[in-house]
Formats: sequence, structure tokens, C-alpha cells
Amino acid sequence: MVRVWYMTNDIIDQRLENHLDPPSYLTTDELYKSTGVEFFLLNAKTYDVDGVLDKIRKDRGYNYEDQITCSKECLPDYENKLKSFFTEHLHTDEEIRFIVDGSGYFDVRDGDDRWIRIEVVPGDMIVIPSGIYHRFTLDMKNYVIAKRYFVGEPVWLPYNRPSDEMDVRKNYLRKLSEGFK
Repeated sequence: MVRVWYMTNDIIDQRLENHLDPPSYLTTDELYKSTGVEFFLLNAKTYDVDGVLDKIRKDRGYNYEDQITCSKECLPDYENKLKSFFTEHLHTDEEIRFIVDGSGYFDVRDGDDRWIRIEVVPGDMIVIPSGIYHRFTLDMKNYVIAKRYFVGEPVWLPYNRPSDEMDVRKNYLRKLSEGFK
């Protein structure tokens, strides 16, 4: 089950932040209200036959799927890829990830520009809204398999911070101020 908390700002290596005693846990409802990030819990062992993922995909219009394995053995140019994933950025489309195996962390910014860390493990599916600043890193296991979903053709282009002039960022900030529905 996903765990979410506000990060401290004085950690030199954010991957090493000890999540055994985080400063403040959030519920998935609080995460949604403060960032627009949505969470779904699926069964990592039966998702391909139980119909839950199929329903989510149909309801949300996800018609493209692929899978990424992040590990030293499987990801070409591993170190540089991890650095690019950890660079704070936004996308023009939602970022949808379903964790099949392994674990890692998505970090997102709240309305006060504070980092919120989202620990993802098998069965966790998150939807990061377009226009939100975020990043990803592996935990100390250095391994995750994630399914990626898109509406239409995938757009892989990250826009590194600052990208505040982009319409997608302005739209996100408007939704943030009005409240996510």
C-alpha cells in the first residue's frame, strides 16, 4: 500500500531519506486535494485477469501501454536515465504508472512548493497530473518494473523546471487553486 509524506528539506541525497520515521504522513485523499495526484490500489498478482485495470483503462481512455524495467542490468544508460528521471520536470500529459514489481519514489510539489514523497510498491498505480513539477527515483533496491499508460500516442518529453510560462503549468495551477474535482 502506498505511503505518502512531506519530505524534509535538509537531506543531501533524497534517495537515502529514511522513511521509517517520516515527519508527516498524508492520506491518498489529502495527496489528491493538495496536488491532484490520484492513486489506485490493484492486485499485482491478478491485475491481468481480474478486470480492475481494464476498467480503469477503459474509463480513463488509456489506449497505449508499455512496460519499463529500471535496473542496472535492464535499462540502457542507467545512471544518466536515473539522473534525468530525478531532475524536477513536468509533462504536457498525465504520467500514469502501475508498479508491477520492485519499488521507488515519486516526489511531487504541493501548492506551497514543498516536496511530497510517494513510495510506490507492487499494486500501486498513480496518476500524476499534467503540469505538476515532479521527479522519480529508485529506492536502495535499485529495481522497479512499471507499466506506463497514455491516452493516444505517448509523449516522452519532460520540461525541466522552470517551465512556469507553459499553458499546461498555468492550467495546473488554476486547478490547484480552484480545487481538484
